[in-house]
Amino acid sequence: MLLVACASKSTATPSPTSTMPPTPAGNPFRVAVIMPSAVNDLAFSQSMYDALVRIQEEMGGPEKMEFVYSQGMFVIDDATAALRTYASQGYDLVIGHGSQYGPSIQKIASEFPETSFAWGTSVDTFGLPNVFSYEAASEEGGYVNGVLAASLTKSKVIGIIGPIEVGDAKLYVDGFKAGVAATDPEVQVNVSYIGSFSDVVLASDTAGTFISAGADVMTGTAQMVVGPIGKANENNVLWFGTQSNQTSLAPKIVVANQVYHWEVVLKEIIGKIQAGTLGGEAFRINLANQGEIIEYNPDYPLPTELVALTNKTVQGIIDGTITFTMP
Repeated sequence: MLLVACASKSTATPSPTSTMPPTPAGNPFRVAVIMPSAVNDLAFSQSMYDALVRIQEEMGGPEKMEFVYSQGMFVIDDATAALRTYASQGYDLVIGHGSQYGPSIQKIASEFPETSFAWGTSVDTFGLPNVFSYEAASEEGGYVNGVLAASLTKSKVIGIIGPIEVGDAKLYVDGFKAGVAATDPEVQVNVSYIGSFSDVVLASDTAGTFISAGADVMTGTAQMVVGPIGKANENNVLWFGTQSNQTSLAPKIVVANQVYHWEVVLKEIIGKIQAGTLGGEAFRINLANQGEIIEYNPDYPLPTELVALTNKTVQGIIDGTITFTMP
């Protein structure tokens, strides 16, 4: 798998990075995506990149499906320019992977009615027939991680570092809290939203504050979690990941990860476009459709009974025997 280094800044006119050489005649399905961070961020952007790689392989390689991407698109004006450029180049599907891109998608999709667009995480298609939306039921994997975290904490203090209190980040945090409370209501859960998806230093400092307050288990979401994971590793504090598998960052302390598999909904979207439906529908990944999968760290010695508890919790959410209330 090709991973490209993090872009230092976004560019108004995208210089698409492709996973393959130029495609010869044959009309492959063509996808363009913009992402707020690097495709190797072990978080939100990488979850989309990995999904596109898996779809490309499943569809038969670059001759059948090609994709290009622009990463580090954190400046909205630059992201809007990139989306418009891709739309003008005739891509079959243009994706804005980030809730901050919604207004841009809404405007540009109206300008290019023959092009399909998708964006997330959201359920809003703006009433446009050429816009798909997608979201993650991240509260489900959050709940599972919370159950396991409450079972492992010895200090009965857990810290959660959130970015901004919106979208799948808030769902994950709320689900995690619900899982902890259902397992051991005596565990104290400290939550801090730092107001940024990318401020690694502030996220790391927040993690240090939680550790000083006694936390021996932590979690967090968005690309800034590389900081907290490093802090957790320094202090032998357990970590639970989400969005992408974060085990490689700290194999000794990462316990498990909720991993997004966006290909579950992207395959549906691509199939609908190929059948002539350009948009107008919303999709969701969850535990039941395997758009979210709990991946254990094979190097962490998780007791057999806790593996069984985790698997039972996953199945309970899928079959409806486990329900929980979100704030």
